[in-house]
Amino acid sequence: MSGRGCRNTSLLSKVFLGTIWDEIQKTMKIKIESRCLSDVVVLVPDVRQDTRGFFMETFRKDEFMDNGLPTDFVQDNHSRSIQGVVRGLHFQWDPPMGKLMRVSLGCAFLVAVDIRRGSPTLGEWVGVEASAENRRQVWAPAGFARGFCVLSDAAEIQYKCTGIYSNKGESGIRWDDPKIGVKWPRRDVFLSEKDQTAQTLDEWLSRPESKNFSY
Repeated sequence: MSGRGCRNTSLLSKVFLGTIWDEIQKTMKIKIESRCLSDVVVLVPDVRQDTRGFFMETFRKDEFMDNGLPTDFVQDNHSRSIQGVVRGLHFQWDPPMGKLMRVSLGCAFLVAVDIRRGSPTLGEWVGVEASAENRRQVWAPAGFARGFCVLSDAAEIQYKCTGIYSNKGESGIRWDDPKIGVKWPRRDVFLSEKDQTAQTLDEWLSRPESKNFSY
């Protein structure tokens, strides 16, 4: 069906919807909940929710720039794990990889450990319980080893990365390294063979590659 009236109605609808969207864009924010170890940032985005469901913006370049956070993400990852799985503590130096982590299903304990030579917080860690309900995101830059423990029956973790994955420039540190002393919410965990045989923090710091992460 065609005609001037139909075109006008379509135009009015577009203007109306555009105005609504502009208002949403103006009011939705990605807020900083806390900063830890100087460079680890916990973020919580605003959400619009009603009986139909919800909508939120998990990343916006302008919001991140305003908060002094990176915007050049080059790879998105998505993993699913069952309850009790620990993955980590992983890091990559070539190319350097920072990660913005969030839980899109279930609940998990997200961890970041400072492994930068010369850092006043070297070996210190931060742990955040993140879930699909609380919408927390954790940004940890390159120079931090990261991992998580699944608390719910299953959990899906999504993370944006500032570097393309390279198996020649990545490694890991033991999840239970006593020198770091992460207080994991459970000790009976499931690990990959790779994570079971990971090095300690001291072993990593003795390697020449550790110079890539200097404070």
